[in-house]
Amino acid sequence: MIERRVSPSPLPERRRRGAADVLRDYVALTKPRIVLLLIFTALAAMVVAAGGVPPIGRALLTLLGLSLSAGGANAVNMWYDRDIDPLMERTSGRPVAAGRVAGREAALFGVALEVSSLLLLGLFVGPETTLFSLAGFVYYVFIYTMWLKRRTPQNIVIGGGAGAFPPLVGWTAVAGHAAVAAWLMFAIVFLWTPPHFWALALFRNTDYRRAKIPMMPLVRGEWVTKWQALIYALLLLAASILLFFTGRVGVLYLGSALVLGVGLVISSVLLFRERLPDVRWAKGTFRFSLAYLTLLFAAMMLNVTR
Repeated sequence: MIERRVSPSPLPERRRRGAADVLRDYVALTKPRIVLLLIFTALAAMVVAAGGVPPIGRALLTLLGLSLSAGGANAVNMWYDRDIDPLMERTSGRPVAAGRVAGREAALFGVALEVSSLLLLGLFVGPETTLFSLAGFVYYVFIYTMWLKRRTPQNIVIGGGAGAFPPLVGWTAVAGHAAVAAWLMFAIVFLWTPPHFWALALFRNTDYRRAKIPMMPLVRGEWVTKWQALIYALLLLAASILLFFTGRVGVLYLGSALVLGVGLVISSVLLFRERLPDVRWAKGTFRFSLAYLTLLFAAMMLNVTR
């Protein structure tokens, strides 16, 4: 277990900073780039569920509620990880890690965002959508952040479920229930997470070693990590193809899924050509995986069947 330590109070520094700086830090607590990716997958699910453009008002309320929930989970994550974030180059500049926002304030902010999300979705969208959004929050905060992350190299595998809930949120907001296609979208994000984050872990290996986080490359070695990443890339390819057979998306989507999926498999194979500290293909795979998810869900929206 990693020894936890409390960051020094940031209040004196905050008094010298302007309101815009403080606002910027609170926005950063929500990890806005991650939130944008999550709401994009939810939007795609809404479009596919509706067979076209979903009801605008309902869609906006759903995306706002999901943004509040995901942002709240990220803020609580920064509070809990305030002892290890300063140890890693990738996270040392985060507001709590850098001492610009107190950990307690970040936690309260995160909880307030989640309560706001529950009220918004519960009152204006629907109970199933609200439960799926809450499940994503609970999964990320309690199952991944507090339980898995520091205890097992399977943290990313099991924890991948946290980021896979938005398609279920979006789908149920439009259809009222989760269909097979929605669960396949869940599976796509779930299976995408290991090859994406293990590529990151390969070229951020020093960071995770310094923070004593048991990522797969540290515990099982880079060779096992790369083999497992390849297996998940193959499973992801299969899941993305299966979505076509639900009849909810067309041939253009199928072609995109094949090209993108084979591309990710090839990139995962090419990882075997390098050995640490060489991380050129690891960085390339990480960047491609980000493009993969965005382009795949965009293809869903562009080729829905009515």
